[in-house]
Amino acid sequence: MPADPNHRNDTTAALSPIDADRKAALEVYESSELPEWRRSGFWKTSLKELRIDELQTRHYEPVSSRAELPQVVQDAIADEQYAGLIVQKGATVIYSETADDNPQGVIACSLEDAFANHAEIASKYYGTRVSEKDGKFAAGNAALWTGGAFFYVPPKTDLDKPFQVINVIDEPGVVQYGRLLAIVDTSSRAAIREYNLAPDIEGQALHAGVSEVFAEDNAWAKVKTFQDWGGGEIYDISTKRVAIARDGHARWFPIHLGGHLTKQTLDIITAAEGADMRHNGVYFTQGNEHLDLFTTDLHEKANTTGDTVWKGASTGSSRASYEGLIEIVEKATNSHTYLQTHSLLLSRDAKVDAIPSLIVKVDDVSASHGGTVGEVDEDQVFYMRTRGIDRETAIRILVEGFFEPVITLFEDEHLESMVRERIAGKLAEASEDIAAYAATR
Repeated sequence: MPADPNHRNDTTAALSPIDADRKAALEVYESSELPEWRRSGFWKTSLKELRIDELQTRHYEPVSSRAELPQVVQDAIADEQYAGLIVQKGATVIYSETADDNPQGVIACSLEDAFANHAEIASKYYGTRVSEKDGKFAAGNAALWTGGAFFYVPPKTDLDKPFQVINVIDEPGVVQYGRLLAIVDTSSRAAIREYNLAPDIEGQALHAGVSEVFAEDNAWAKVKTFQDWGGGEIYDISTKRVAIARDGHARWFPIHLGGHLTKQTLDIITAAEGADMRHNGVYFTQGNEHLDLFTTDLHEKANTTGDTVWKGASTGSSRASYEGLIEIVEKATNSHTYLQTHSLLLSRDAKVDAIPSLIVKVDDVSASHGGTVGEVDEDQVFYMRTRGIDRETAIRILVEGFFEPVITLFEDEHLESMVRERIAGKLAEASEDIAAYAATR
């Protein structure tokens, strides 16, 4: 499927439905100003330093083996086995593989190939949860994406190996429109991972991603989204949504461990009766990183359940805002859900917002929330020092222990190791800053 929204098939004068969608989205993108988001009245997320006109989509040659992939990708996949693996660099799917022993009907391919070979399934779901109405960058994605990842699990199928898509940026001057569409059909089980990775680069780049994941009736989906854009000047403006049908279950684990400026909208939707969700996230900002997350636990139908827990930490002069919304619409009676967010301040100049909120439009529900922003407990540090543990080690243990209840829920040994290693590295890099902060207290 071509990226050009004005593309016409040689055999017809009419635009195909997907090309018509691209054309409409491009009009929205080009007519929209760069957005700005205000956070709790005293700071904002601004793109004024993003030189978007200097960025371009860039295509690359495919590779034939894992050994030829960028090192940051090789480190992330190690020797793991997948039901399907898609690696997109810039605007190109440079590598894909599908397990030989997948059950019949399982599909893992680029989204372009899905529209060419599985159009009935792809068209049924594509753009139904994220569209150009979701802002300038969602519109830009709808108009300009190429490559993309498509995963499909047919009814009554259990996959014992995960699907994996990796978006990688390894040079400046690039804008990447990553796109994921994944469907776990009726009474099936599957795990979907999306990793967004980069080494440290010199100069600006942009990832404007869109992800749509669907758990159909009585399906079970485990979704893990891991972001580590390294220490370069990479912007990430993305929208991701997971929708759960009747008696379906989804667990979603977003992990944010690196990015110059990140503004993401993450929505998990119980879209039919009996749907259940669990949303457990982690973030750690350092240096001058800027992280702005808005999540919604949206209940569209009655008799649904949910639970959201986020944990984060900030060092240096970084900014982090987590705003979590529980929204229960008029017909969603007998919904039960809870949201909590907890954050650690580890330096004097870091700023953190924890903003839980509710919109409840119907009676006969239970919905509650809580949020905290705190510091390392000095009594616990003192106790550990009396047992012969130095201060730096004590803080590392306490911070790692703060995240551990969420990390252990991943049930994914390699991912857990990646997250623990990255958090430990961030703590080591910020050790002087953390010690200086402690000295002022």
